[in-house]
Amino acid sequence: MHLRTLASLVAVTAFSSAPARADLIRPKVMILTTFEIGADTGDRPGELQYWVEREHLDGSLEVPGLAHPIRYNGAGVYAMVTGTCNRSGLGVMLLGMDPRFDLSHTYFMMAGIAGADPDRASVGSAAWAQWVVDGDNVNEVDDHDAPAGWPYGIIPYGATAPDQAPGPGDWSQKPMAFQLDPGLVAWAYRLTKDVALGDSPETARYRALYTNHPNAQRAPFVLLGDTLGTARYWHGPALTRWAERWCEIYTGGRARFVMTECEDQSISYALHVLGNARRVDPRRYLVLRTASNYSEPPPARDLVQNLLTGEESGTGLAVESAYRVGSPVVHALVAHWDAYGAQVPKADSP
Repeated sequence: MHLRTLASLVAVTAFSSAPARADLIRPKVMILTTFEIGADTGDRPGELQYWVEREHLDGSLEVPGLAHPIRYNGAGVYAMVTGTCNRSGLGVMLLGMDPRFDLSHTYFMMAGIAGADPDRASVGSAAWAQWVVDGDNVNEVDDHDAPAGWPYGIIPYGATAPDQAPGPGDWSQKPMAFQLDPGLVAWAYRLTKDVALGDSPETARYRALYTNHPNAQRAPFVLLGDTLGTARYWHGPALTRWAERWCEIYTGGRARFVMTECEDQSISYALHVLGNARRVDPRRYLVLRTASNYSEPPPARDLVQNLLTGEESGTGLAVESAYRVGSPVVHALVAHWDAYGAQVPKADSP
């Protein structure tokens, strides 16, 4: 037998037998965040900080290749910084292939900030996703070069114009849409739909500018709403309409675009691949996105100015909302681990 083949067989055998080891690390919940600002505690918070401070994630564990250590506590709650954009999925893959971990019963919960469609949510609001849709696999031409009458220059693979369904020549990476476990999502939403969210006078003044968007003017609230993931940080009314239509196209009309973000498509695919490798259970995956800004400007504000400054008043509120809404789910999973370790919660689970 060739030496390289023998080495591969040894590695596969060791990998497949790893979950039987008693000393494996078995997180109950892995909170996924995409960035932190400065230190993990004591300064301006990014997505990770409140989890470390309030859940007492005092432990620290290095995963080779990850830029930031995993944080954890003795109750089985872990949190990681995945990195942003398409790099986020690579971070999840590094974690998923680390032989020290058994993640087969771990719940993964994204708790990150996003941009809200002003027709459907307001800054500070929190949306549990039922669908994650990939917006990176596209044909694109510059809007200046697009044929007259096109609303934007983004075309599904296999189509010949925007807003068409993919045609026979669709060579996009599959899946393009990831449906999260309906029972788990319904359970998380039911548990948190009445959570009181914070607000600030500055953010309220910003919301009031959206005079043509009643939902954008609302105080922060919890809702069900799907996410579109793209590595591009896009902005504007035309692209918001594209996002709404894109989510419909790739889910047969079942997804309702609410949040735009840069990581969920990459993380979802990583968990899909790790599920195929039987390293994780993709059903145990929740996506919670909280609005730090809007995907288009208010009527009286310049688009570029809004793109560059729209998050200034909303980021702090959004990371607070992510903790307020996400933490009851984490606490329930841990408190009822005898049940939820073995069985994914359903809509009517306690």
